[in-house]
Amino acid sequence: MRLVIFGPQGAGKGTQGYLISEEWGIPAISTGDIFRWSIAQGTELGGDVKEYVDNGDLVPDRLTVRLVRDRLAQEDTVSGWLLDGFPRNIGQAEALDRLTAGLGTALDAALLLDVPEEVSLHRILGRTVCSGCGRNYHVDVPPREDSICDACGAEVVERSDDNDKESIRRRLRTYYDETAPLADFYAEHGLLCRIDGNGSPDVIFERIKREFPRVSHR
Repeated sequence: MRLVIFGPQGAGKGTQGYLISEEWGIPAISTGDIFRWSIAQGTELGGDVKEYVDNGDLVPDRLTVRLVRDRLAQEDTVSGWLLDGFPRNIGQAEALDRLTAGLGTALDAALLLDVPEEVSLHRILGRTVCSGCGRNYHVDVPPREDSICDACGAEVVERSDDNDKESIRRRLRTYYDETAPLADFYAEHGLLCRIDGNGSPDVIFERIKREFPRVSHR
C-alpha cells in the first residue's frame, strides 16, 4: 500500500503515520526523515541538503523530489510506504506521480486529516516530543510514565517550535495556501480519503482502517 498523508499542523499526521506503519508493516517516511537519511549517506546530494538545513532554509523542490525518489527506491519500501510532509504543493504532487510511474508503482490513496484551525492550535500548543527517538506526545495523551518515552525511555520535552501562537497561525496560513489545494487535486484523481481528525488517536485510526477494509482485514 502506497499512501500520502496530509492535513494542517496538529492534525495528528505523525501519530497516525506511526499507527499505519505498525498496522500494515510499511515505513512511515517524513520529509525530515528523508533529509536526515540523505545527510547520513554522506553523498553530494546529502551535502546540498545539509547546507539548506543548517542555514534554516527550505530545501528546494528540485532537491526534495530527488531525495524522495532515492528513498522510495530503497529495499524497505517494496511492500509500500506512507509519505508525511510530501507532497506539500501541487507541483510536488505532480512530481510524485512521475516518480511513482518511473518506479513502476502508483499511489493508492491520499489521506486528508481534516480538523478545524482551533483544534490544530490546541494540539500544537500541547505537543511534546521524545528527545531520543522523536516520538510525538501531547499533554492530553502523555506517555505512560511522566516525561519518559514509552518507546525508548528518553526524556519527553516540549517542542521548541510550538510555543508561539502567532508563528503557528502563520504556518497554518501557509498550509491553507499551498498544501490544502491537494484535496481537490487528489479528489480529481479519485484518490482522496477525507478523514475526520477530531477525537482520540485510536478513534481516528479506526476511521482510517474503515477506509481500507481489504487491506486491514487481509
